[in-house]
Amino acid sequence: MRIYVPSTLAELDPSRGLQPRLVHAVTSALRAALPDEDEEGLEYAAQLLAADDSLDRLEGTDAPRRRVVVAVDVPEAVVEAVDDPHAPSVVRLTIPVGWDDVACAHVDEAAAEADVVAALAGDDDAVERLAERDLLWYDSSELDRLAAGSLH
Repeated sequence: MRIYVPSTLAELDPSRGLQPRLVHAVTSALRAALPDEDEEGLEYAAQLLAADDSLDRLEGTDAPRRRVVVAVDVPEAVVEAVDDPHAPSVVRLTIPVGWDDVACAHVDEAAAEADVVAALAGDDDAVERLAERDLLWYDSSELDRLAAGSLH
């Protein structure tokens, strides 16, 4: 099962895995909410919802102001259903996952940082601008360099 883990650049530390948390996936509830979407559209919707939660993870941290979504392949047995009518893609990751399970990451470009800062300060227009931005794709082999700031 592919899950989308809301994260931060600071959490891309290769010496530790991603800790259990609420994540996003293509669920039956998401399929019901978006009946006209194909599989790729459903995956993209789950990724976008994870990007929204990534913004929330940045609050109260000193992590770089870029949204991060880590795509991870896990057995269905390590996720639990969550009943959230406002987020039909939410599931709970119940165990830490290692970097060997990571497929890729989706990360804001550096130019998005001003909008992230503004969104965290309550600027609804900045939130809308972020919703229009595509996240950049990074292979799992690039994550340690991305976390160290050597990739932009």
